[in-house]
Amino acid sequence: MNYIKRVYLSLGSNTGNKEGNLKKAVEILQARGGKLIAFSKVYKTPSWGFDSGDFLNACITLDTELQPQKLLEVILNTEKSLGRVRSQKTGYTDRTIDIDILFYGTAVIDEPELKVPHPHLHLRKFVLKPLTDIAPDFVHPVLNKKIAELLAECEDNSELTETGLSLYHHEKTNFPKFNFIAIEGNIGAGKTSLAKKIAEDFNGKLILERFADNPFLPKFYEDMQRYAFPLEMSFLADRYQQFMDDTSQLDLFKDFMVSDYDIFKSLVFAKVTLTEEEFRLYRKLFSFMYKDVIKPDVYVYLHQNTETLLQNIKTRNRDYEQNIQPGYLDAINQGYREFMKSHIQLNSLIIDISGMDFIKNKPDYHFIIDKIHAFYDDIHS
Repeated sequence: MNYIKRVYLSLGSNTGNKEGNLKKAVEILQARGGKLIAFSKVYKTPSWGFDSGDFLNACITLDTELQPQKLLEVILNTEKSLGRVRSQKTGYTDRTIDIDILFYGTAVIDEPELKVPHPHLHLRKFVLKPLTDIAPDFVHPVLNKKIAELLAECEDNSELTETGLSLYHHEKTNFPKFNFIAIEGNIGAGKTSLAKKIAEDFNGKLILERFADNPFLPKFYEDMQRYAFPLEMSFLADRYQQFMDDTSQLDLFKDFMVSDYDIFKSLVFAKVTLTEEEFRLYRKLFSFMYKDVIKPDVYVYLHQNTETLLQNIKTRNRDYEQNIQPGYLDAINQGYREFMKSHIQLNSLIIDISGMDFIKNKPDYHFIIDKIHAFYDDIHS
């Protein structure tokens, strides 16, 4: 069994191409130090302990097979390759890159060249704030407090500013390994927005659900019990026909397919809306159709809290959706959870996007992209 430890590192830069320095450091650390698990937002922070220009600071999580001293060696070589010159003088100085080991699992190390946990991290807001982004519940093995607690108690009054920059992204060449990605979620979760963005950024063929002209949908939201069966049957027929048409037509100029729905959603919604007798009949028809459709490499489910779903529904202002009740959205969420538990062959990835804005916030977007890639790599390793 491989020796693997989860480590947390802080990164900072205040000279040269600061954003480039951070990104290059992450690239080298990922290649030589371990597997990148998470990265924080990037913050602009004032210099700490000396007078100079502002820093860009962030934190990352790595899973590493390296022993502590070997990891430190990789870090020092990374700093050196990026122009860091460590002075023998005491005190703080400008630097192209500064990388510190904050935690090495829960180990406590006290050696002349390496002290872990970092002895000053609980005093530094520019460390605690980004660390809280990726490990708020991690417990300091010496102070016995969560990182979020240490941030709340920190007396450092430095003013940090979110930059909107991101440390990490996948190149377009990584996406041809996929054949088909399905983005799913509740009403108003943002699945269409995410599918469009992925297709645009990574040269994917976009497949969108067409439903606006369904004559039963407005009637269903007014009287669900009466119109549930004709609505679900019409959706099933339309989705099946569209899905077969769209996925069978190859586009030689696109690297993969990404959709804002999977045909299995028909079964999820039908389970919620139909009576038991209606659902038994519906499931038989569905099973005949499902044999023929392409299955996604990754089935991504965007979980969003009900309050935000209702706000998104209100914002997009579709008349027939305005009377949707919280209980109905909760039932749909529960239906998806039960469905994914009972269909493990789907390779379902649940991403909780509550509190995220992947359209306006690049780190949130790249976090989702990274999750999809990491999940795919795990199931194919």
